[in-house]
Amino acid sequence: MAKDMRITLLLDFYGELLTEKQREALELYYNDDLSLGEIGADFGISRQGVRDNIKRAEAILFEMEEKLGLAEKFSRIKTSLDSIRTQVDIIDQKNIKFYRSKDINESIKVILSELDALDKLNE
Repeated sequence: MAKDMRITLLLDFYGELLTEKQREALELYYNDDLSLGEIGADFGISRQGVRDNIKRAEAILFEMEEKLGLAEKFSRIKTSLDSIRTQVDIIDQKNIKFYRSKDINESIKVILSELDALDKLNE
């Protein structure tokens, strides 16, 4: 069974909607990199039972993402924040090299502070 690493992100967003066994199986399989056989031994079920459990849980996660889109929104926000931070760094370097404006320095500090606050909200 090929691993879809998007599951780890979806698990962060929607994992609480799964049963404890489903969540634990996904965490062991994706985060701890245990095999289906190892998980089955821990749970006292067959390798096929673990696979079925994981497939059902994955379907729930994908359905929630399709309906709510939280992981996609998170990724887009993170990408935008990273892009803004890069542009602020470019402006800062140009300001240091060419202008040495205190006003621009202050604006950069404010923007970076706001970006840091948004990063913390987006964690």
